[in-house]
Amino acid sequence: MRENARVSGEYRGDYQELVDEISALLGVPATLENRDFELIAFGAYDSEGDLDPSALDPVRTRSILTRRSTTAVRTWFEGFGITRATGPVRIPPTPEAGVYRGRICLPVRHRSVVLGYVWLLDDDPGPTDAQLAAAMQVTSRIGALLADEAQAGADLTRELRAVLTAERGWQRDMAVAELRTALGPRGEGLHAVLCVAPWPSADPDDAPSARTVPGATALCTVPWGATGQSLALLVRLRSADVLTPALTAATRFVREAEGGRGEGAAGAGPGGGGGRAAAGVSGARVGLGELGAAWQEAASAARAALAEPRLGPVAEWGAIGPYRLLTALPPESAHDPVVKALLAPAHRELARTAEVFLDLAGQAGRTAAELGIHRQTLYYRLSRVEQLTGLDLDDGEDRLLLHMALKGARL
Repeated sequence: MRENARVSGEYRGDYQELVDEISALLGVPATLENRDFELIAFGAYDSEGDLDPSALDPVRTRSILTRRSTTAVRTWFEGFGITRATGPVRIPPTPEAGVYRGRICLPVRHRSVVLGYVWLLDDDPGPTDAQLAAAMQVTSRIGALLADEAQAGADLTRELRAVLTAERGWQRDMAVAELRTALGPRGEGLHAVLCVAPWPSADPDDAPSARTVPGATALCTVPWGATGQSLALLVRLRSADVLTPALTAATRFVREAEGGRGEGAAGAGPGGGGGRAAAGVSGARVGLGELGAAWQEAASAARAALAEPRLGPVAEWGAIGPYRLLTALPPESAHDPVVKALLAPAHRELARTAEVFLDLAGQAGRTAAELGIHRQTLYYRLSRVEQLTGLDLDDGEDRLLLHMALKGARL
C-alpha cells in the first residue's frame, strides 16, 4: 500500500466521526477516500443492504469491500476535473464504466492541495445547495486532519538514525537539532525509546512505517553487533508512569522479528525467520535532549532480555537490575579471566550452579532445591568452582566479582 494511504489508529476514529457527520447532514451514504482512491471511512448510513451488489454498482461495492479502486476507475473519475475542483462535482451514471448510479464528489482540500474525496450517491432530488455547502465545511476539517496526519507521519528515518548512531558531542547535538526541527512542537513532548533486536533483515531500509504504529513519532533500523540490525522506535507517551504505548509496540515487533517479515524475510539477516528476539524500553524523557541516553537504555534492556530470558521478551530499563550496570561496561570487560576456566563447555554445570547459588544470595538449601540436587552435591560443586577460579565464596567481594563475571558473560 502507498505510504500516504496508511491511516493510523490514532486518526481513524476522527475520520469516521466526520464522515458520519456528513452522512447525517445529507441523509445519504458517504465514503471518504484519499487522493489515491483508497478507502478511509464510510458513513453510518451505509447499512447492510448498501453492501449488496444488487443495490450498488460494481465500483462502489469494490471500494467498500476491498478498500481501494482500480487505476482505470481513478482515471475515469479524475476526467471530470475532481483534482482541480473546489466545490461539489456531479458525475452522471455511466453503466459501461460500472457506475450505475450518479455520484457527487466533494473534494477534500487543504491549502489548495487536494488530499482526498468524499463520495455521495446522487439520488433524486438529492442534497440541496445549502446542505452541500455545510458538507463542504466538514470536508475542510477532514483536509486539515489529513494534512496533520501527513506531517505527523513524515518519514524521519534518516533523522532518527543520525541521532542514534552519532558520536557524543557536537555530532549528536547537530543530529538532535535536525530531528527537533523536523518534529516541531511534537518533539517537545514525553517520549520513550524502544529497541527490538535482532531485526530480521540486514537491509537498513527494510523497516515498517512509523505511521502503522499508534503513538509512534519516528522509526529506523540501527546496526546491531557486527552484521545485524535492530529496530529503533520513538514513541509518544501521555504519562511518564504509563509506558503502555511503547510496551504494546514492543510486543508487536518482537512477534514480527521472531516470525520474520513475510515471504523473503526469513533468513534475510541475523535473527530472521523465527530466531529469538527481545525488546527493551527506555525510561520516559521530555523532549529530545536525552535521546541518545534513552536509546542506550532501550538497547541495554534488549541485550539483558536476550541474555536473561526471564526478563523478556520485553524488558523495561528500570526492571533489569544489575544489567543496568553490566550493559554499560565495555564488551571486553565481560570476559574476566577469573571465569575463563569455569566457562569452558566441560564445566557448564558448575557455572550454572555458581550462578544460581549467587542469585539466591548464597542460600544452600534453596539452591539445592532449585537445581534438584542433594546439598552435599552442591557443596562439592561449589568447592570445584573455588578451585577453578581461585575465589573464596565465603568472601563477599569474591562473590560479587564472580556474580558480575557470570552475568557479564551472558552479554
